[in-house]
Amino acid sequence: MLGGMAFGYALRRRNPGKAAGRATTVLIWALLLMLGVEVGGDNRIMSSLGTLGVEAMILSVASIAGSVAAAWVLWRWIVAKKEDIADEG
Repeated sequence: MLGGMAFGYALRRRNPGKAAGRATTVLIWALLLMLGVEVGGDNRIMSSLGTLGVEAMILSVASIAGSVAAAWVLWRWIVAKKEDIADEG
């Protein structure tokens, strides 16, 4: 990471953003491909894929629900603060 930061700092005048974005996309796709190859080749993971899917769904739903609840609480707090400020003024 530090090497990438140094590289970006050195090339900041040349604007490497577009090329860096393309390289990042290609590398992410390559990593996902290799992850799929690794998972597909592991019999233990493939045989328990159904269980892993259910656990992943539960974690996803719980994460989304928690995020929505936290956002709702934060929104209510912000609205209450604005009302307090309006009442004072």
